[in-house]
Amino acid sequence: MIIALDAMGGDKGPLPLVKGAVLAAMQHGTEIILVGKKDILEEALSTVPSIEKLPITIEHASEVVGMAESPADALRRKKDSSVRVAFDLVRAGKAQGVVSAGNSGATLATAMFILGRIKGVRPAIATLIPTLREPALLIDVGANVDCKPHHLLQFGIMGSLFVREFLIKERPRVGLLSIGEEGRKGNTQVKKAYDLLDTSNLNFCGNVEGRDVFRGEVDVIVCDGFVGNICLKLSEGLAESVIAMLRNEIEGNLLATMGYGLAKKAFKRFKKRVDYAEYGGAPLLGVGGTAIICHGSSEPKAVMNAIGVAYNLASLKLAEKLEASMSNRKDVLRII
Repeated sequence: MIIALDAMGGDKGPLPLVKGAVLAAMQHGTEIILVGKKDILEEALSTVPSIEKLPITIEHASEVVGMAESPADALRRKKDSSVRVAFDLVRAGKAQGVVSAGNSGATLATAMFILGRIKGVRPAIATLIPTLREPALLIDVGANVDCKPHHLLQFGIMGSLFVREFLIKERPRVGLLSIGEEGRKGNTQVKKAYDLLDTSNLNFCGNVEGRDVFRGEVDVIVCDGFVGNICLKLSEGLAESVIAMLRNEIEGNLLATMGYGLAKKAFKRFKKRVDYAEYGGAPLLGVGGTAIICHGSSEPKAVMNAIGVAYNLASLKLAEKLEASMSNRKDVLRII
């Protein structure tokens, strides 16, 4: 399996992305194609020692999509952008997955244009989040700010299959994010989606309130991309703030500092558990291939893990399994 990395995307330039690729190649032996401006990527690689024998190559792309650029404009005008060339490699069979920390809208649009989408399905971005038990999948977290009820059913089906294949859970529990546990709670969209999920063959457990998201009582949490993106960023910000507040309290108190020495390992485990870098990136489900969207500020560790996720999903042939699963569900394949 070969993974194409959009090495020009991201907020911090190519270096963290290149370092992440090197880590993935060193630790897992993953074959990687760095896509971007050749001279810049060669310079970045030259700063990393002992890379001669690593399975890393460069594919030149003369253009870069900026974070603030319109996805439609980038798709139309920048046909040699690093993200587009990366997806072209997958379409040509030269790579089996794409990882990008660049403009997420452009990544989404390019993936759908180059790889296509499963017929009748609205692609969605999914992400693993920590819970009191095991990680859960939140879907959608930004691809669709406006959804119809049957789109939420599609998200539930795709999310359930992802968890079954990737996290190896035979019958994943699916919940619908709402403002109350009862099926009558929520807006019109959510109430109609509840009925669709409830009559499906999914292991639907009902509504999940915001306070229950991290309890781990369900394996898949379904919502539209507007709510999901807010939920994701709120949780990321809360985790960072809690860690910062704990640090401030410990540093300002002698007894707390002494106690920290005894509980240092526990704090490290907690920090690792809530660190988004541990999960790498967010898979784009519903397109005809493997695509992973990373945080714009991803550090090498997050990039390494995202490449690992892409490799595993491509090995599992998840995109093909999703398409086969959806083709057998005529009730959810509607005009988008």
